[in-house]
Parts: sequence; structure tokens; C-alpha cells
Amino acid sequence: MKYYKQIGLIACVLLVISCFLPWAFYPDLHKSFNGFFSEMDIYGKPGKVFIFFAVLSAILIFLNKIWAKRTLIFLAAFNVGYLIRTYILYTSCYRAFCPEKQYGLYLLIVGCVLLLIVSFFPDLKLKDEIIEIESGVNE
Repeated sequence: MKYYKQIGLIACVLLVISCFLPWAFYPDLHKSFNGFFSEMDIYGKPGKVFIFFAVLSAILIFLNKIWAKRTLIFLAAFNVGYLIRTYILYTSCYRAFCPEKQYGLYLLIVGCVLLLIVSFFPDLKLKDEIIEIESGVNE
């Protein structure tokens, strides 16, 4: 993939930006929640976790080691799992009130899924010796 690092960096930036944007509007409270604010911190601060994953993923994208690419796949999959948890937490109805999903949550979904897709297509050059050994040329 030719633009692996650029697309991966864009996905990480989307993750960070989406944490500061509104995720859900709660009509009974007349407040919008984001990654760092919920009423009396009842939902915690998942924005910290997403920013940690984004920074660590950006570092792993720019490392040209095979272990970094494999770790990135694990981290991106874990990130999507945490996204599912957060989505259910912020959009679930309670006491006959259903929060309105807002654009920050959709941007978060795009960033997490894009990071997962990018992690499956690393731009990693293998040495010619390894390729020859694996293909059976030196037998």
C-alpha cells in the first residue's frame, strides 16, 4: 500500500479530534457529552484511552519492524472493541430518554475502522534473502 503511513496518520488524527467533538446529546439534561465530559463522569473519560491508542498507533505505523506491524493489528482490533463498548454506552436509552448521536461519534467510528483497515496492509519491505528462502530458490 503506497500511502499506508499517510492514511494511518490521518486515522490517528481523526481519533484525537473526535474525542473533543460532541458524541451524544442528552435531551433531559440539555447537555452534549464528548470523550472527556459526561454528567458527573458517570461514563468515565474514554477520550483518554482513544488518544493513548492513537498516539501509540501513530508511533507503530512509522516503525519499520515486523513486531510493530503485528502489534498495530492487535492495538487496532482492541481499539475497535473499545469503540463498540463506548458506542453502546453513549447511545443506549435510559428512563424513556434516548440520546441523539452526534457527528463526533461518527468521526470516531470512521477513525477506528480506518485504523483497523490500514493495519492490515503494512508497507514493509522484506529482505531479498528472506524471500528467496521462503520461495525455495536456494534448495
